[in-house]
Amino acid sequence: MQSLIAAFAAVFFFALPAQAQDLNVSANDTLQSVLAAQKGKRVTLRLSGGQELTGVMREATAKLVVLGGLTGREFFDAAVLLEKVEAVLVRTKQ
Repeated sequence: MQSLIAAFAAVFFFALPAQAQDLNVSANDTLQSVLAAQKGKRVTLRLSGGQELTGVMREATAKLVVLGGLTGREFFDAAVLLEKVEAVLVRTKQ
């Protein structure tokens, strides 16, 4: 039983750093390219009205951003106009 707990703790410990990564941008990046780079990761979008949506980044096109598994609404996805996104927040530390 103790070896099972130790194995679980080791997996959990080593998995944490892999989840949090720095947000890197270059001079040629756009909001769409920054969002596309976060595909499959949990992000928070700050919208022009001040609202925030947190979910898993599914898709970023020239006009829309799709988030899945919204926090507080896990059974919902959201399609947001790219022009309404003011900021992308990415967790970089656990």
